[in-house]
Amino acid sequence: MENVLRPLIVLGGSVLLTLLVGWVTDRLLRRADARHPETPLWDLLRRCRLPLQLVLLLALLRGSYRQTEWQLVDDHQVGIERTLTILLIGAGAWLVMGIVSAVVEATYARYEAASSDLGRVRRVRTQITLIMRIVTAVVAVVAAAAMLLTFPDFRAIGTSVLASAGLIGIVAGVAAQSTLSNVFAGFQIAFGDMVRIGDTVVVDGHWGVVEEVTLTFLTVRTWDERRITMPVTYFTSKPFENWSRGGPQITGAVYFQLDHAAPVALMRERLRELLQQSPQWDGRGWSLVVTDTTPSTMVVRAVATAKDSDDLWTLRCHVREELITWLSAHHPYALPRVATMPAPERGEPDRTPHRND
Repeated sequence: MENVLRPLIVLGGSVLLTLLVGWVTDRLLRRADARHPETPLWDLLRRCRLPLQLVLLLALLRGSYRQTEWQLVDDHQVGIERTLTILLIGAGAWLVMGIVSAVVEATYARYEAASSDLGRVRRVRTQITLIMRIVTAVVAVVAAAAMLLTFPDFRAIGTSVLASAGLIGIVAGVAAQSTLSNVFAGFQIAFGDMVRIGDTVVVDGHWGVVEEVTLTFLTVRTWDERRITMPVTYFTSKPFENWSRGGPQITGAVYFQLDHAAPVALMRERLRELLQQSPQWDGRGWSLVVTDTTPSTMVVRAVATAKDSDDLWTLRCHVREELITWLSAHHPYALPRVATMPAPERGEPDRTPHRND
């Protein structure tokens, strides 16, 4: 009877204690979240309930599994102990990452709510994203190393590994030169404030918004929902346009190829009316001037400002459409024309004038 009750007490007691601690912790976090609604930290920490319970359960089993006095446990004591240790290390790494992630997300949420500078918020978001990836990688490497050290064979070869670490490091550095350059470029982008998540950029002829930044690559979402993935070294070695740099406000131009008789003064007045009626115009500035001429047409440039790149795109399309419609309806002579003449009938002499050299 004792051989049955003892394992049940050990296993059942560990499970019950784990569930009780998890329930109490969850209740305490709920109360803290209700008392401090200004921060999401306590609600985010509730996501760590499962890894916390797993760590507690494995720790209890790791310390009390011998008390079961099962013959099966005694025969496989080394394997059971090593398995529980490895699982405990993995669960501990999971718990650490959950706590760190909750603290970082809560801090960023409070900073975002308190800051009115969208550029600074995007910069902090980019830096936090990269820092979290670094912390995740470090925790994973440390956890994997701790798991490997539970095997005596790996500890035995540690001396020889350290002795050859210099040569291996040189070989690995040469082999991973491209990867390391991307990693350092990622640090440069994050802390050099070159490009941030949410910035509007033009890279390699593609217009889009920076959606994701990692230590090795950067993803740009184009206007047609495509994703362009580029190595971060591209942004440290080649020029690119960042429309959000220095603030989201932006100025755009619309060009028209018109006849020389086009009413520029009336177009200027019409543009002013369109901008005053458009919610996308931020009121900072506008203009309409003739910027170039050709033997058959002239180039008219309309300039307007907007609070961000999305509004500017809509405003440019609106101005282009409305001005062309207005010219077609009220001043059709202003649109460019191509002078043609009918071709001579078959058998008729060509009456096209020729220059006598």
